[in-house]
Amino acid sequence: MADRTPPLSADELRRLVDSGEIDTVVLAFTDMQGRLQGKRFAARFFLDDVLDHGTEGCNYLLAVDAEMNTVDGYAMSSWERGYGDFAMHPDLSTLRRTPWNPGTALVTADLAWHDGTPVVASPRQILRRQLDRLAERGWSAHVGTELEFMVFNDSYEDAWSRGYRAMNPANQYNVDYSVLGTGRVEPLLRRIRNEMAAAGMTVESAKGECNLGQHEIAFRYDEALTTCDQHVIYKTGAKEIAAQSGKSLTFMAKYDEREGNSCHIHLSLRDEAGHPVFADPSGEAGMSKTMRHFLAGQLAALREFTLLYAPNINSYKRYRPGSFAPTAVAWGPDNRTCALRVVGHGHSLRFENRVPGGDVNPYLAVAGLIAAGLHGVDERLDLEAACTGNAYRADAAHVPATLREAAELWSGGPLARAAFGDEVVDHYANMARVEQDAYDSAVTDWERFRSFERM
Repeated sequence: MADRTPPLSADELRRLVDSGEIDTVVLAFTDMQGRLQGKRFAARFFLDDVLDHGTEGCNYLLAVDAEMNTVDGYAMSSWERGYGDFAMHPDLSTLRRTPWNPGTALVTADLAWHDGTPVVASPRQILRRQLDRLAERGWSAHVGTELEFMVFNDSYEDAWSRGYRAMNPANQYNVDYSVLGTGRVEPLLRRIRNEMAAAGMTVESAKGECNLGQHEIAFRYDEALTTCDQHVIYKTGAKEIAAQSGKSLTFMAKYDEREGNSCHIHLSLRDEAGHPVFADPSGEAGMSKTMRHFLAGQLAALREFTLLYAPNINSYKRYRPGSFAPTAVAWGPDNRTCALRVVGHGHSLRFENRVPGGDVNPYLAVAGLIAAGLHGVDERLDLEAACTGNAYRADAAHVPATLREAAELWSGGPLARAAFGDEVVDHYANMARVEQDAYDSAVTDWERFRSFERM
């Protein structure tokens, strides 16, 4: 894995702390749900103690549901095991300022047990393992993630108090590509863009999307781990900036019956000399044999790995015909109706997985893409014919329609266990079970409106 130049060096942090510009350092890791969890330290204490030695956190942080409830079924963390700690070690290549929180720097942590062994169920560690498998072949992955979100002219507190009903979207009509539409919320979008750039990210653009108040801010692709680190920081930072502006925004996959929030993930490979692995001018459609095998692996593993791309009950509400969210396990050149879209030419040739929504955990999803591709390469799988028409009407396998179906495919298939190991498969199968059980026991507004009087 290539060395990464941090947005902020440790020596620069010391100077900023000495001058009083930085007084707080956040040390955080990404949990199963894709959220940052960690601690805020007095900056001087961080430099004197945590920088070299790390800190501890309760291991239940990788064994709770979205509501932070302790739940059963996890081998690594339970009441029987006493809910002990794991170690949080700062990865200084991720150190950066977070301008939306004045006087604050943030650094991403890797998790380890007290004997020094990694916490293998940690999302960042799961991705690291797959990146190591690529490195054994002399390859590295470059990734871009495209997150959509919806902006509301309501604070998070007001939204909570109203049960997330009767919200006021920042745009009242479809503003896809509309400069006027983005202008309505430009103060917020501009602040997010500029402050993410000041945090060391390369911002490309902002554009309106289809749903009411829906927008997307795009960032330049980078080495896979860097992209995933920045992805989770961006999501947290965007929410914090919105809250400071008296607004709210959501990345949930499907807020209402209109278009959902997607997170298309682009991936390409490079060799040790930095040359593209996927491109071959003499190959069919400019694709190398490696790319064709890698893409065939995506198709072969997609249904079994969908849990990594769509981790929540709500994720599966996106997959509807004509929604720009895929239903067919198919690939096509520049075809947005397919689950896998091949785009770019020559050095920029890559594929896009269109299955993930805005709720995706990027580390898990990218790990899945790499593992699927390596399966295709190792087995020299043949790539099926491209879909050049409407994939919603194609005779193709269907993307899993529910979390229950995806979890059964994940836990029962051979590819996931071969790529990730039993501990990881069982851990995330239990996460799905916990979510499914909670959903199955809930009574929804839909049921009340449908049944209270009329049934």
